[in-house]
Amino acid sequence: MTNLRKQVISFSNLQKAYKQVRSNGGSAGVDKMSVKDFGAWFAEHYQDLQMELQQEIYKPQTVKGIQIPKPTGGFRQLGIPTVKDRVVQQAISQVLQPIFDPKFSPNSYGFRPKRNAHQALRQACKFVKLGKTKAVDLDLAKFFDEVNHQRLMWLLGTRIGDKPLFRLILKILKTDILTDGLQEQRTKGTPQGSPLSPLLSNIVLDELDQELSRRGLNFVRYADDAQILVSS
Repeated sequence: MTNLRKQVISFSNLQKAYKQVRSNGGSAGVDKMSVKDFGAWFAEHYQDLQMELQQEIYKPQTVKGIQIPKPTGGFRQLGIPTVKDRVVQQAISQVLQPIFDPKFSPNSYGFRPKRNAHQALRQACKFVKLGKTKAVDLDLAKFFDEVNHQRLMWLLGTRIGDKPLFRLILKILKTDILTDGLQEQRTKGTPQGSPLSPLLSNIVLDELDQELSRRGLNFVRYADDAQILVSS
C-alpha cells in the first residue's frame, strides 16, 4: 500500500492521536512539555506539524530513558518520547494497525484491539481441556531492546510501499535515548513506552506465531511472553 503518509498527517488522524495520548496520560519528555500544554500548542500549530511531516523535515527529539525494577529482579528499560513525538507515533499506529492486525495470529492477544490477557488465559485453558497439560513457557529476554531494525523494516515492506513513511519510522527507531545523563544512538530495539512500539513488536513476533502454527503447535502469546501447550 502506498500514499499512507497522507492519512497519517491528516488533521482528523492527528487530532484523534492527540486525544488517545491525552487519555493515556504519562509524563513529559525531554522538552518538559506536558500533555495539556501540547494540546494548546497543537490547536494553534497543527499545520506546522503537518508541514514538517509532509516536507520530511520533522525530527523526533531525544527519548527520555528510565529504568524501573522488575518483580523478578533486574531492570526494565522504558523510553518516554516527547508528547509531540508520541502523537506522531500514535498517528502512524492508527493507520498501520488496520493493515497489519487482521493478518496476525488469532493466538496473539497483547496490544491488539479488543484483545486482552484474560482472553489469552481462557484460550490456554481450552487447550488444557483438550489434554495439552504440559506448558513450555517462553519469555524472550530483553525483546524490546533487541529488535533488529533491518528485519523490522523488511517486514513492514512486505505490506506497505510508502517510502516517506518508511523513512519517518526509521527516524523514530533510531532516535537517541538519554539515560542517567548519557545520550546514546539506538541501533536496535523499540523501547517500551512508545505508542508505536507495541504494533512494531507484534509485526516482528508474528513470524514466531506463524512458525509455531506451521508446526501444528497450540500456543498463546501476549507480547513477548508465550506459552506452548503440549500433551507430553
